[in-house]
Amino acid sequence: MSQRQGQRVNTPAEQVFGNAHIVLANSVIHGSVQVIDGRIRDISETNAHFSSLWKQSAHAIDCGGDYLIPGLIELHTDHLETHYSPRPGIRWGMKAAIQAHDAQIAAAGITTVYDCLRMGREEDDRFESGEMRQLATALSEARLEDRLRVEHRLHLRCEVSAGDVLDDFAEFEADADVGLVSLMDHSPGQRQFTSMEAYKLYHKTKHKMSDEAFDRYVAVRVEASAKYSDSNRRALSVQCVERGIPMASHDDATLAHVNESVRFGVKMAEFPTTLDAAKASHAAGLGVLMGAPNVVRGRSHSGNVAARTLVENQCLDILSSDYVPASLLQAAFMLAAEARLLSIPQAIATVTGNPARFIGLSDRGEIAEGLRADLVLAAYRPEQDPAPVVRGVWRQGVRVS
Repeated sequence: MSQRQGQRVNTPAEQVFGNAHIVLANSVIHGSVQVIDGRIRDISETNAHFSSLWKQSAHAIDCGGDYLIPGLIELHTDHLETHYSPRPGIRWGMKAAIQAHDAQIAAAGITTVYDCLRMGREEDDRFESGEMRQLATALSEARLEDRLRVEHRLHLRCEVSAGDVLDDFAEFEADADVGLVSLMDHSPGQRQFTSMEAYKLYHKTKHKMSDEAFDRYVAVRVEASAKYSDSNRRALSVQCVERGIPMASHDDATLAHVNESVRFGVKMAEFPTTLDAAKASHAAGLGVLMGAPNVVRGRSHSGNVAARTLVENQCLDILSSDYVPASLLQAAFMLAAEARLLSIPQAIATVTGNPARFIGLSDRGEIAEGLRADLVLAAYRPEQDPAPVVRGVWRQGVRVS
């Protein structure tokens, strides 16, 4: 077993990354970064130390002038579920699915990930009671068995309109891996689907429902929301505050939604569906999170506000890959290079320093002396293609991709 769980043991005591464009919190410099025992020891605007080590054939890495950025921090990805259940009714081996997910996350430049697990089931849910708890246990075992490349934590997505959400949540009462809880209501006429037309298009297309079946489905969901949402939201908020777990609202659409989130102690606003809600959340000190696929595609898949609109109005703090891990780094570079809405340090902060700050991780998220050497070497050639190339990924100085 390695000294740091989930990492390889053959890490050199000293490494130097030289000839790099280093993205710092407020600037980009050309120089070198020295790493000692998995921590950043020194940052230099010259390559003198790198050159001396290179001549001595020490552990020096020539970055070729590419960008050296902090390891990405992903707060909301549903991707583990798609590896575990790649087709309806199909279940892959849990640890094999976790490893495949982990490898793809690492290859995308993500060194810390909050894996989403759903709490509460709707009528069309493809997962059974207890499966999320089993998947979390398998994830913990995979970490202890040194199977994983990146650091995994849990994000419990709580469907407050589901009658069994509190039962599912209770299964994680003593789980120290839970690092984030989001409170969501996907019922028709609520939040993400304030437009019934958008809800109808999404669900009829996804589930191939007849009009009659769709009407029955809507009636059941509306009744469940009216019965459970308010009380479950309050109960979950109380438990999270007592346990010190950061909370996120989900799909806030109105000022009333934002005020409710603030009242319950929410720290982040995931995927606000309107500009008004995003502005109000940002003004209230909540970290506003939007999907990186929204940035790459230029619009929301469900017809809600575009992420770039929030950037233009200076009320976007965090990006999440949501359902495409590789979109996280691509979206950040696109905001800086294509749209020119943010500087490179500001854009990279949406996927590194900002999520670290809002989730409470003080040991990572920036290239700074004393912090973890979670690093990504990325080539970006927008004249060739908008997708950056991840050349290498290091977690606490250990190369993981």
